[in-house]
Amino acid sequence: MAMSDALRAAAIAAVLLAGSCAAPTNNGAGLTDDPDMNHPLVLDTAPQSIRLSFSAADAGLMPEDAARFDDFVAHYKANGSGSVSVTAPSGPTSQQTLSYFGERLAAAGVPRSQILVGTRDDGDWRVELSYAGVVAHAANCDDWSSQQASDTASNLPMANLGCAVQHNIAAQIENLRDIAEPRPLGPSDATRRATVMGAYEKGTPSAATKNADQSVAVSSIGH
Repeated sequence: MAMSDALRAAAIAAVLLAGSCAAPTNNGAGLTDDPDMNHPLVLDTAPQSIRLSFSAADAGLMPEDAARFDDFVAHYKANGSGSVSVTAPSGPTSQQTLSYFGERLAAAGVPRSQILVGTRDDGDWRVELSYAGVVAHAANCDDWSSQQASDTASNLPMANLGCAVQHNIAAQIENLRDIAEPRPLGPSDATRRATVMGAYEKGTPSAATKNADQSVAVSSIGH
C-alpha cells in the first residue's frame, strides 16, 4: 500500500509539473510565453501625406500619380481618421486645382464633409493631400539579454520570441482598428435568408445549388 501511494503521488506531481510548464505565467520580470503579451501592438495616429504633380484639370494626373492617389484614398478609407486635407500652391489656378481634387476625392468615396481645401506658399508647386492615419507599432526587437541555449528553470522563451511576428502583423493588417475591437457585422442577405427559411419550413434542402464546374472542383478537392 505504501508503494502504491508513493507511485500515485509521483504521478500527480508529474501532471502538475507539466501543467505548470504550459501555463502562460511570467517569470517575475513580465516575460511570458505569449508574444501578444510580451510585445503588444499599440495603436496611435500619425500624419500620412503625398504630394502629386498637377498642371491642369483637363490634363489630370499622370498614370503613376493616379495610382498613388488611389492607394492614398484606399488607405484613408481603411485606416484614416478625420478629414482629408488638400492644399495647392497659391496662384491663379489654385481654385481650379482644389476643385479638381475635391471632386476626385468625392468620386472615390470620401464624403464631401470630410474634404478640407486650402492654399500654401512654400515654393513647392505640387498638390499635397494628407490625413491623420491610424498606425500600429510594437517595441523595438532589441532585447538580446537571454541566450537561446541558456538553461532556465522557468522554461520560458527568449525575450525576443514573437517580436518580429508582431511587427509583421502590424504591417499587414488591412484595417488596424481590428486590433482594438471587432467590426460590427454587416447587413444580412434578406433574400437568401427568406430562401433558407422557406426551404426549412417545407422540409426541403436549403443548400445553394452548385453548377457543374463547382461540383467538379469540390469533388476534386475531396479526392
